[in-house]
Amino acid sequence: MYGLKDKLAVVTGAGIGIGKSIALRLAEEGANVMVLDVDAATAEQAAKEIRDLGRKCQGMQVDVSDFTQVDTAIRATLRSFDKIDILVNNAGISPMGLLVDTTVETFDRVMRVNLNGVFNGCKSVGTHMMENKAGKIINIASWFGKVGKHSFSAYCASKFGVIGLTQSLAMEMASHGVNVNAVCPGTIVETAMREETDREAIRLGRLTAKQRESQIPLGRVGLPADIAKVVAFLASSESDYMTGQALNVTGGLIMH
Repeated sequence: MYGLKDKLAVVTGAGIGIGKSIALRLAEEGANVMVLDVDAATAEQAAKEIRDLGRKCQGMQVDVSDFTQVDTAIRATLRSFDKIDILVNNAGISPMGLLVDTTVETFDRVMRVNLNGVFNGCKSVGTHMMENKAGKIINIASWFGKVGKHSFSAYCASKFGVIGLTQSLAMEMASHGVNVNAVCPGTIVETAMREETDREAIRLGRLTAKQRESQIPLGRVGLPADIAKVVAFLASSESDYMTGQALNVTGGLIMH
């Protein structure tokens, strides 16, 4: 156990997939959780499952690309709890397509959700954490934030940005007692994002996640729980001497 009893965690995009797995794992470690998701129904369902574990939890509908919505949710959270100890910026989208097929609107939307969304969370919660001289911020990036990939120009650009933002904020916030790290998932299955990406891959004549499994040194695709385990570590005191890192959780697909 990582000793998160009675800590408060805010997790974005936590209604389904990796975000939900993270929220549940933090709750299992003893944390109370605020579940933020663009879909109100999935946010409340995830919150119910966390409450069933005996933790305090609320589900809130929030579009992370809108700073006002994020800040309003954080202010509401602080009216209910003394402080926020952990922030996990997980919400993201992953449209696939060639440059010539990617509209300006699609590119802008990816950047608003994947990069601006992380900035919005960090700005709203990070200011509070710096005032308290304590806090853990974990940004979910991607191994596509370290190497460009065919048909993922918008997504890669946004995730490269998340890693750069993580490193910059880690330097800014270190003297205030706040750790800022990123997690870079590899090929993760059993998520709605993966299902959508696989459908698009088939349409474009590319390989699906399972078809690329043999390329993974550890011999299997990843699961949401694999990411949640690393996030739980980063949220705990076990990672107190780590900041500005972008940790690969890829089964060995990338090693830097």
